[in-house]
Amino acid sequence: MSHDESPPHPNAAPWRDGHEPTPFQQAVIDAVSALAPGELVTFGELADELGRPGGGQAVANVLRAVPDLPWWRVVPAEGRLYRDLVAVQAPLLEAEGFRVDEHRRVHVRDR
Repeated sequence: MSHDESPPHPNAAPWRDGHEPTPFQQAVIDAVSALAPGELVTFGELADELGRPGGGQAVANVLRAVPDLPWWRVVPAEGRLYRDLVAVQAPLLEAEGFRVDEHRRVHVRDR
């Protein structure tokens, strides 16, 4: 699936027309856009990497607001998918080589 065909986030909340992303929001967009199939990052890791420790929720807000991002490659710290996202996120991750167990935890498949 190409970046242009990314399924929308199930809890999408797009920004209003004319919204200009803040530098942090743009950094999230750039970082998530650069994630290749099979790469995962946590909300917290990404926030830390972008100089905003504790900003995991801000990362999540950007993912809901911007269409066409591979949002499914960003997961909670403990690797357990959110209940309201798992029906869409799990098949996308499984298609990229991950396994999602019955507890919604993401694992790298044995190769």
